Amino acid sequence: MNFEKIDRWLFFTIIGLVIFGVVMISSVSTYESFNLMVKIHGQEYCAPETGNNCNSFYLVNHIIRVILSLGLFFLGIFAPVKFYKKIAPGFFLLSWILLVSLFIKGIGSDYGTAKSWIDVPFLPSIQPSEIMKLAIIFYFALWLERKEKEVKTFEGGFLPFVILLSLALAPIALQPDFGSVLVIGAISVCMLIVAGGRFLHIVTGGTIASLIAWPIILSHDYIRDRFLAFLHPDSNSPDMQDALFQIKQSLIAVGSGKFWGVGVGESGQRNGWLPEIQGDTIFAAAAEELGFIRIAIFIGAFFLIAYRGLMIGEKTNDRFLKLVAVGITSWVVCQALINICVTIALMPLTGITLPFISYGGTSLLMMMFASGILLNISMERESGRFFYKKSRLK
Repeated sequence: MNFEKIDRWLFFTIIGLVIFGVVMISSVSTYESFNLMVKIHGQEYCAPETGNNCNSFYLVNHIIRVILSLGLFFLGIFAPVKFYKKIAPGFFLLSWILLVSLFIKGIGSDYGTAKSWIDVPFLPSIQPSEIMKLAIIFYFALWLERKEKEVKTFEGGFLPFVILLSLALAPIALQPDFGSVLVIGAISVCMLIVAGGRFLHIVTGGTIASLIAWPIILSHDYIRDRFLAFLHPDSNSPDMQDALFQIKQSLIAVGSGKFWGVGVGESGQRNGWLPEIQGDTIFAAAAEELGFIRIAIFIGAFFLIAYRGLMIGEKTNDRFLKLVAVGITSWVVCQALINICVTIALMPLTGITLPFISYGGTSLLMMMFASGILLNISMERESGRFFYKKSRLK
């Protein structure tokens, strides 16, 4: 391993996004931190004369998670990349067991409308769907490497791919966590395309999956209301007001920023108007404070990650590592795209974090670990063809 070969553009972009995330959490989470501390300790605890700091709960916890995630980040950079090939099947199985354990009484914990967290005494809570995102990248990279000659066929390639993907997605859909379903589906499809899967199979499978998903969506009232709110943003239906409230407040925040923003720490929407402002809707608060011009630079960072990540995948001669690089890049970019599209009402409302920025322990830890692995692969690359040229994985 030669550290001098590391992709510096990617390295500093990721570190820059993490620092930006700390700044944004510091700026937008004070109101929510204060209310949470009052709920836990009481108003008297947070009275000004007590001197207790009630405004930094989310910031302090986020900084701790950033420090831990940096440890995983550098572990990903320096650990031998071949190790991930060996553990891929076991890691996938462990992730699936963690997902299934969510439905065991006393282990799974509800947050909002989904049972997505394992919360047992004396241990930090974890979100298994975030672990599965990396596990399925390793497993599909290994599987697609072995299925190189069969990946274009229906019986030997696409059908087993669908079965494996359905096995991973089923416990996530049952939570239900459709944001993670979308991200894992996007990761898997991107890897299949790059591995040589037939476009006709993918389109047909996607169409069938959409038809199957529709009755599932209709069976959950809050998910149905989110879709209807997206399709009918001017509706006066009482059932859709919760979903419409978040959409409208997000758009108000983005619009209030105009070109140059209201200034860091000056967001009006952070004072109880934007739900989950330190998590799912942090992009809206950032757009309000920074404005269109500066938030465009921030969005450009994800385009840079997409470009550098795909270049890394193109320039390595190892098929497994190529697919891992594509999977990790797809994960970061697709999740960011979904979060931003939801915030500006281009997609139905779904809860999903903004990579490297949002408050979220398992999400940040796994994303940083995966990014370290991508940088590790960048040190393995050889000079060669560019990704945009027509080529096949070897």
